[in-house]
Amino acid sequence: MIKFLDLKKNNEKYRKELIQAVTNVIDSGWYIQGVEVKAFEQGFALYCGVKHCVGVANGLDALTLIMRAWKELGKLKDGDEVIVPANTYIASILAITENNLTPVLVEPDPSTYNLCPKQTEKLITRKTRAILPVHLYGQMADMPSIMEIANHHNLLVLEDSAQAHGASINGIKAGNWGDASGFSFYPGKNLGALGDAGAITTSDDELAQTIRALGNYGSHKKYENIYQGVNSRLDEMQAAILRVKLKYLEGEIMSRRFIANKYIEGVNNPKIKLPGYFSTEISVWHLFVIRTKERNALSKYLEGKKIASLIHYPFPPHKQKAYPEFNKETFPITEKIHDEVLSIPMDPTMNENEISYIVDALNAF
Repeated sequence: MIKFLDLKKNNEKYRKELIQAVTNVIDSGWYIQGVEVKAFEQGFALYCGVKHCVGVANGLDALTLIMRAWKELGKLKDGDEVIVPANTYIASILAITENNLTPVLVEPDPSTYNLCPKQTEKLITRKTRAILPVHLYGQMADMPSIMEIANHHNLLVLEDSAQAHGASINGIKAGNWGDASGFSFYPGKNLGALGDAGAITTSDDELAQTIRALGNYGSHKKYENIYQGVNSRLDEMQAAILRVKLKYLEGEIMSRRFIANKYIEGVNNPKIKLPGYFSTEISVWHLFVIRTKERNALSKYLEGKKIASLIHYPFPPHKQKAYPEFNKETFPITEKIHDEVLSIPMDPTMNENEISYIVDALNAF
């Protein structure tokens, strides 16, 4: 069976360094907010090209804490509207509603599946205060156009970079376009921890300081609480693991781009729509998502060929029971995407024979 992503095999490449990193943490006797977290934050901030990185517990917390901090700083208030793509993973929406803000769902670009600037501008109202572009599947949204719109209307921009570690446009990386960005280091991400972990990037000093306090029980100083905060901190063990894997992220991205190019050059089945992209170099190919009107049949066919596949995602947020207020709304492009998408293996450890086998199988469908 060709696995969708063989995490054990991927992490095996770094086994000795990971064991040494974990051993160093165990031997240090310091497991929360120590030298490993500080070093990773500095390294990831440098990698993204920003002033600050704040480690948090996971990617959802990253998005939630950014908007919570903006509320504490008076930049957002209850009921303000946040524009977000309708076809995103539900975490993007959860972070908005958790802060008593109003998500305004926008149809994506039907080619790239990312936030459509033209549709975004049409939905800006006097209540709009922020735009939340999601760099879905590893390809960056059209950030030059989105930033132009945001600057014109004086709006905040929060990048959801959970799937786009290392992606860039014009040399500027994901996490360094908007006012702030949230990252997830869930194990399956291009930069994945061995458990849950996340981070926030920004070049806003006041925002970074506020977020750091909010994620630490609302405290800048032990036992002194400025805010009604939460506990959302990147722990030493995951930070040490991420420090090891950050060194190899660019190599992982190159491997993913190699696989993506093989798929793009090789798959020519008219029943299968390949992902749209500005450039294969803009995407870091967290996922390679194809589309077909015969998704169930193709998925079953691939299973028979011993090729794993997944659906990202079967249900859009507006059709989830969690948001009954959106259930009656219609987003035709989003719904069509969710009915047709199928993710095929994107595993940096695959060999060329396995990649060719997948291409041949898709063409024979």
